[in-house]
Amino acid sequence: MTALRRLGDGGRLVGTSLAAAGAVGLAAFAWGALVERNRFTLREVSVPVLAPGSTSIRVLHLSDLHMAPWQKNKQEWVRSLASLKPDLVVDTGDNLGHEDGVSGIEYALAPFRGIPGVFVNGSNDYIGPQVKNPFTYFGGPSSRRTIRREELDTDALRRVFADLGWTDINNAAEALDLNDTHVEFFGVDDPHIGRDRLDLITRAIDDLRANDPLGDDVWPDPEEAAAPRSTLTVGVAHAPYQRVLNSFVNHGAQLILAGHTHGGQVCVPGFGALVTNCDIPRRQVKGLSLWNHGLRTAFLNVSAGLGTSIYAPVRFACPPEATLLTLTSA
Repeated sequence: MTALRRLGDGGRLVGTSLAAAGAVGLAAFAWGALVERNRFTLREVSVPVLAPGSTSIRVLHLSDLHMAPWQKNKQEWVRSLASLKPDLVVDTGDNLGHEDGVSGIEYALAPFRGIPGVFVNGSNDYIGPQVKNPFTYFGGPSSRRTIRREELDTDALRRVFADLGWTDINNAAEALDLNDTHVEFFGVDDPHIGRDRLDLITRAIDDLRANDPLGDDVWPDPEEAAAPRSTLTVGVAHAPYQRVLNSFVNHGAQLILAGHTHGGQVCVPGFGALVTNCDIPRRQVKGLSLWNHGLRTAFLNVSAGLGTSIYAPVRFACPPEATLLTLTSA
């Protein structure tokens, strides 16, 4: 009888422990699905990357909105960011999260019309969200198949950006004068699905500088010019694969902006991201860091993004974010 009683007590203890673990898991899921994924956060960082004496530049970095038409709270929060009065907006892709997501993007970004901007695309600007087993991410990045059929209205998204006055830098380069700094951008289409053309960057930069009426002032003869024009070079991509970051640094990028990782999306407090969905080190899955390659270094800002797939609407220990970078004198 005593042995049977002990066995019964042990079974009840195991049952109680399992019930407690289940309750904790359910509470964590409820927090991640109902609260944290809607806890939009503005991260503010200072980046000492400009030439001495330069006027600061405020850059709003948006990424991974994964917009669905019913996500009104997210749309209103993004609209409110216009009150920050950024000098520039950089959008690093995955704007769409539904076949009708363009209307939500158009509404959310309307207050930024007239503010200079550049953008690149992510895979979810071409194809809609798909149901996936989340545990497959532990085996490596999700499928990087090349898209042969554009399932979302990417052209409509491009028209929204064009109406805002933003420049498409997918596998291209562009320059803007912001405050007293000449900013050169080069970007690639989404590396995660093999649409990046790193081989085109050099020519794009050369063409950009060849068509610059003040191009001779970028690197003037020191005997002829005592005050050369202040220039900043920025690389932009959706997915921060190491091959892309290394190429950007080789091409002279001083600042690199990317998204894609969702900051890990589901993180462990005190440990951080479990996966990155690319080959970037986990410690650099979100936020500002330094990317070193060879003898060169660039500042790297990876946005944790503002959305999730509609089929995985959970964030934990990784709230959705936009970033305001204040570029200052080094």
